[in-house]
Amino acid sequence: MNESAKETGHPTRRLAARLALLAVAMFGFGYAMVPLYGVFCDITGLGGRSVQVSESTEGVKVSNREVQIRFLATTHSDLPWQFQPMEKTTTVKLGELSETRYLAMNPTAENIIGQATYNVVPPEASLYFVKTECFCFTEQLLASNESREMPVYFFVQPDLPESIKEITLSYTFYRNEKAERSAVALAAAIEPANEN
Repeated sequence: MNESAKETGHPTRRLAARLALLAVAMFGFGYAMVPLYGVFCDITGLGGRSVQVSESTEGVKVSNREVQIRFLATTHSDLPWQFQPMEKTTTVKLGELSETRYLAMNPTAENIIGQATYNVVPPEASLYFVKTECFCFTEQLLASNESREMPVYFFVQPDLPESIKEITLSYTFYRNEKAERSAVALAAAIEPANEN
């Protein structure tokens, strides 16, 4: 009886170990999916994310063809900021480095950290819309009653399909409560050290 219990115990323990290992692997895969998806979208331009480059537009030929760019701005319901483009539309030459600015205002009595995501419409235009500098995907701290202009430098590649006459660049700001909690915890940890 004891020997048969031992025999059935080993496969059960092995199965439990395999299931635990599978659960850990699935958690790790799920955790890694967010940054991997971000890299994939940056490379391919899918998901509304355009390819970002740090070098200038040197070597990019400026075309006489123009395209109209519309700028939109929204805030998530949990973020009490005012956020808007400083210009609604502009017309740019393909290949020419251009600039636009957004204005973010925190009218509350508290410091708030926000983070923006963006989208390019039509989706196929995101493959040709290149941002060389942008405030998106970085944490933005606005103190109580602070306002800030946020620039975006971009160009549209000259090989943009002829069928695309207008591109919309829209940003949505979200409240980053995780970063706010980290900032509060860091301030609380630094405060006792300053007292000593």
